[in-house]
Amino acid sequence: MPEDADIGRLNTSRRYNQWLGGKDHYAAERESTATIVSTLPNVVVAAREGRAVLLRAVRHLVADLGIRQILDIGAGQPHAPNVHEVAQEHDPSCRIVYVDSDPLVGVHHRGTIVSSPQGAAEFVDGDLLDIEKVLVSAGAVVDFERPVGVLLSSVLHLIDDDERARAAVRTLIGALAPGSYVFIVHGTFDTLTPEVAAKAQELIDTGRHGVYRARSRAEVARFAEGLELVEPGLVSSVEWRPGPDTVTSVTDAMCWTVLGRVS
Repeated sequence: MPEDADIGRLNTSRRYNQWLGGKDHYAAERESTATIVSTLPNVVVAAREGRAVLLRAVRHLVADLGIRQILDIGAGQPHAPNVHEVAQEHDPSCRIVYVDSDPLVGVHHRGTIVSSPQGAAEFVDGDLLDIEKVLVSAGAVVDFERPVGVLLSSVLHLIDDDERARAAVRTLIGALAPGSYVFIVHGTFDTLTPEVAAKAQELIDTGRHGVYRARSRAEVARFAEGLELVEPGLVSSVEWRPGPDTVTSVTDAMCWTVLGRVS
């Protein structure tokens, strides 16, 4: 365990790891999860579908759209299979950069990433809100003069400042070569009843469960402005190119999902 790991304090990356069935979590994460599930019983299976749609997007980017470079911003704890494993299974030359601001996430990634010899898989410390620094650091692994697939999966809803979040995405899109793609998975309360949504917001407002900014479909659509949307457009994660890994037991994944091309 890293020396700076505070296991008595909630860590949202560890809680997400718990939701995905991982083992790197402690009492603080389990207690938070129990409280959240009491209001949102679907949250764990929805999180697992969020992970499944991310991997479907990686396969689509590499196998169907010819992308060979991937930037995963807000990567969170590594999970098997990880993004580089899925990408390099199709083409071992793929180059992947994981980005996260949590030092514990960095420790886990650096200790577990094993790239194919033909490609690359690296971790860099960084935050979407300091996207210029991320682009410089990632530039040691990926060539931004060529198309890149950018993953913004379950990271934008961890930024509660709307304008700063949109500005970061605009800067990111502006730095990408034509033919690049941006994939977004974003949490929403659109599909909840008003009563449940109000209770969920009350949990967030306590400040005891981490930052979470649920956004409407229209708000999520603003992040994709200027991009050419790829079919099926902006839809629920369970409706985005469903495949064998789609979590069929969830009809409300509480996430909007979209893939857009930089023209």
